[in-house]
Amino acid sequence: MSDPNDLAAFLEEGWQYLRHGVADSRAPARYPTFATISPRGLPEARTVALRHAGQVAGVVEVHTDIATPKVAALGSNPHAALHVWVPRSNLQIRLTTHVTIQTGDAVQAAWDKVPAASRVSYGTVPDPGTPISEVYAYDKPVRRDRFAVLYCVITHIDLVHLGARHRRAEFLRSDAWKGQWLAP
Repeated sequence: MSDPNDLAAFLEEGWQYLRHGVADSRAPARYPTFATISPRGLPEARTVALRHAGQVAGVVEVHTDIATPKVAALGSNPHAALHVWVPRSNLQIRLTTHVTIQTGDAVQAAWDKVPAASRVSYGTVPDPGTPISEVYAYDKPVRRDRFAVLYCVITHIDLVHLGARHRRAEFLRSDAWKGQWLAP
């Protein structure tokens, strides 16, 4: 562990876990919880796959089918939170984001990287969340037109390390990620 008083090192540790989540499908940060507010004003959380973590731009990306309830939620309120728990390090990473839904030609490069076997995740019929008559009364055709990238611009990072002495800090885009220690 780096100097426990070094805010910049603590932030870098959080970003290392996020980058590792993109690179390694077994890493804890690969599947964060993604939370939105539904059009009815209710909280909704689900697991997503982290596809990009860009520290310089302060963004993370996930992929989705545009027919999912999370896209409808983001259409009503473009803010989302992501939560990652890294058990071996006892580290909680919370990100508050402003999300832009990208589709069409803007996401072609991302679509090209989606393995053929995974492309069935985009185009479920009937739409995800629709009631069905029996457990397997749906189909999974590949629908490139239903593929979207959720471009999540991070506005706030909250890191909590649980140890003999807990540490907590927040980092804000608005102050260039300078950081501030918080009581855990």
